[in-house]
Amino acid sequence: MHHPENDPQYAGLAVNKGIVQPPSINPYLKKKQRKAYTPSEYIENILKGNITLLSQAVTLIESSKYEHQQIAQEIIEKCLPYSGNSQRIGITGVPGAGKSTSIDAFGMHLIHDKNRKLAVLAIDPSSERTKGSILGDKTRMEELSREPNAFIRPSPSAGSLGGVARKTRETIILCEAAGFDTIFVETVGVGQSETAVHSMVDFFLLIQLAGTGDELQGIKRGIMEMADGIIVNKADGSNVDKAKLAATQFKNALHLFPMPDSEWLPKVLTYSGYYKIGIPEIWQMVDEYFSFVKANGYFDFKRNNQAKYWMYESINEQLKSNFYQNENIEKALKIKEQQVLNSEISSFVAAKQMLDLYFGGTR
Repeated sequence: MHHPENDPQYAGLAVNKGIVQPPSINPYLKKKQRKAYTPSEYIENILKGNITLLSQAVTLIESSKYEHQQIAQEIIEKCLPYSGNSQRIGITGVPGAGKSTSIDAFGMHLIHDKNRKLAVLAIDPSSERTKGSILGDKTRMEELSREPNAFIRPSPSAGSLGGVARKTRETIILCEAAGFDTIFVETVGVGQSETAVHSMVDFFLLIQLAGTGDELQGIKRGIMEMADGIIVNKADGSNVDKAKLAATQFKNALHLFPMPDSEWLPKVLTYSGYYKIGIPEIWQMVDEYFSFVKANGYFDFKRNNQAKYWMYESINEQLKSNFYQNENIEKALKIKEQQVLNSEISSFVAAKQMLDLYFGGTR
C-alpha cells in the first residue's frame, strides 16, 4: 500500500508497511461435532434417565426433517412399553394467575416431600405470533430449574396447535420412559390449548384468581367442565377473604354442571403459590382423585380413549400435511384462491375441485 507520508517532501517521516493481519479465527480450533447417536443408544440412555440424551431425543421429535422424524418415531415406539406409569397433570389458568410460581412450589413439594421426579412440558400454540414461551416462565421457576430431579422443557416455537400437542404427547412418553413419575403439562396459550391438554392428562387443574372483579365471568363452561380441581391462588394477606369468597362462588357454579363421567365432584381450594400456603392440601386432593378413578375404572377408560383420540388426530394431521405439501395442490391452490376472490366460483366448489384433484377423481 502506498503511503503519502513516505514522499520526499515529508523527509524524516516514514511509515512501515506493517504485516498481513492473521485471520480472526484460530486455525487450530476445530469445531466440535456433536456425536450422532443411533436410535438404540438414545433408547438405552433414556431408560437410564440420561437427561442430555432425553433432551436431544425431544429435539428430534420437534424437528420437521424427515430423517429426524424417522429416528424419533423409532425411539418413541421402543420407549412405549416403558411409559404410562406417571401421573399426568394439566395446569391452566388466566394470564397472571401465577402458573409458573405455583408450578415451582408444587414441584418442590413433590420432589422433596413426596420423593417424585417431575417433568414440566408446555403447550404453546401462541408462540408463533407472540414469540413467547415457557422459556420465559422457566426463569420464574427459580428453585425447580436447579433441581436434578426436574426436567423443564419448552414447547416447539412454531406449528399448529395439533402439531405442538402431538409432539408434547410424544415427549410425555419419553419422559415416562426416563423415569419421571409426575408430568405437568402447562398451557401457555389460551383457548383451544386447554382442550388439547385435557386430551393427554389424567387430572386437569384450573388456577383462578380472586379480587379481580371477574370471578363469575371467568367461569367458562367448557374449561369448568374439564376441571377436576379448581384452586384459587394468592390467598394470603388481605386477600384471604376474597379468595374464600371466590372459592364459594366456584363451588356453587360447579353444582350447575352435570356430574362428570368420572363421577368425581371437582373440589375448590385456596392457596398461595408465592408463600407456599396450602400446597399439601392440593396434592392430597390430587391423590384422592387418582385413588377414586382407579377404583371405579375411569382411569384406564380415559387413558384408552385418549390413545384412540390421538390415533385419529395423527391421521388427520398427516393427511392435512400431505395435502398441502403436494406440488400439484400448491400450484392449483393459488389459482382457485384467486377465482374465489374474483367471485368466479364459490369457496365450497373450489374446495371440492381441490379435493378431486388431490384424490385423482377417485372419490
